[in-house]
Amino acid sequence: MTTFDPPAADPGAPFADAPGEGCGGPFADAPGEGPGVPSADPLGLAPDEMRALGYWVVDRVIEHLERLPDLPAISKGSAAELRAALGGPVPRQGGSPHEALELLADVALAHMQYGDHPRYFARVPGPSSFAAVLGDWLSTGFNAIAASWGGGSGPATVELVTLDWLRELLGLPVGTEGIMVSGGSLANLTALAAARAATGPGVCYLSDQTHASVPRALRTLGFPAHDVRVLPSDRDQRLSVDTIGAAVAADAAAGRRPAFVVANAGTTNSGAVDPLVEIADLCRAEGLWFHVDGAYGAAAALCDEGRGVLAGIERADSLVVDPHKWLFQPYDLGCALVSRPGALERAFHIAPEYLADVVGGGDEADLRDRSPELTRRGRSLKLWLTFRIYGLERLQAAIERGIAAARYAELLVAADERWEVVTPAQLGIVTFALRDGDEGAHRALADTLADDGFAALTSTHLRGRSVLRLCTINPRTSTGDIAATLQRLGVRVSGSA
Repeated sequence: MTTFDPPAADPGAPFADAPGEGCGGPFADAPGEGPGVPSADPLGLAPDEMRALGYWVVDRVIEHLERLPDLPAISKGSAAELRAALGGPVPRQGGSPHEALELLADVALAHMQYGDHPRYFARVPGPSSFAAVLGDWLSTGFNAIAASWGGGSGPATVELVTLDWLRELLGLPVGTEGIMVSGGSLANLTALAAARAATGPGVCYLSDQTHASVPRALRTLGFPAHDVRVLPSDRDQRLSVDTIGAAVAADAAAGRRPAFVVANAGTTNSGAVDPLVEIADLCRAEGLWFHVDGAYGAAAALCDEGRGVLAGIERADSLVVDPHKWLFQPYDLGCALVSRPGALERAFHIAPEYLADVVGGGDEADLRDRSPELTRRGRSLKLWLTFRIYGLERLQAAIERGIAAARYAELLVAADERWEVVTPAQLGIVTFALRDGDEGAHRALADTLADDGFAALTSTHLRGRSVLRLCTINPRTSTGDIAATLQRLGVRVSGSA
């Protein structure tokens, strides 16, 4: 356990835990008290104590990251025990920062999924890089806001630069605009709101493999149920252009207005990619808005192999990507990109009188006009710092490693005749099943792994069939991690008993 050590620059600095000192003491600049020197902390922590606490947090985070492979991949506490440890009456007086920080680290943060654990294969891992953590800390420490040019031109510029880097890497045209949001759910809602504002209401076509955030976004935006057409995917979990075309023709013949198509660039269930080039051609011919949900898979286009699989993504009218997935950012960071300039602002522009003095002009972007958020923290600093510290080539190599890791898992499963690969490795995801297994058996295997803490994976369904699923996008994941996880599921791995 890391102990509280005073900062090296001031070895005599005490912790202000005593009554009347530090967080329990008076405001340094309160009228009639002291010399009138304000504290660096508006609620009264002294600078030396702030440094010591900050150094402890940094040490504790790095210690956690070093120990992570030996920790459970996921740990779930009981509601009663966690409430007893973390709850109680509202604190009336300030207490020990030391004790409060350790309680958070030892209890609250010890009971959760560790998406950056090398054996966390469930849902979509979030293997954040340390450079991104530094960017997030710096943004939070400076209380960076990126809502208007007048209020945050520096953080806004960082966001605009980072958005343009993503635009270039994903192949979207010059002039594409975007916004950083919390994740894929809000990014999909934001992009679809821009689509409707640009083209008017109409029918939206999506796949039965489309992420649940998309139909929820459409409901939130007020799309009537008859304007949301969920179409069946094919045997490869892809939405065929013929299926879309038939639905569009039928609706047009019935006097309805086809307007939007949502395509998948890496489904959550299996990593499947819809035929983006063919769907883009159809959308162009029929005058439909082409939205691509690439929250999971779009980042794979940064590497050569992924770019081939995702051909056509660059033709999207709107595209969603989540850097907190495959671009190694801590939660939360999603992105909506729209290739039609001005579409975001037409959907979200506000101009109340109390913001008149922070309105940008010319090329000065007010990012509050690109999403439902007015108050916006500087989310993009961490992604900007990631690119600057690691460079594109290291990111590309990390993405390629995740793609290869799923293929390795597929080979191990395929070598055991008792198991069947249900969907082959694609974009870092592979699904498989016991040949005589059912939902109960697969769920029990997943639960046993999670309860043990050694690893975490997902049990899900594909075309009504129960399967197990691995998502292998963490660069820290080794072949040994994959083999040991499969062995615990009962897969015979060469060399094992």
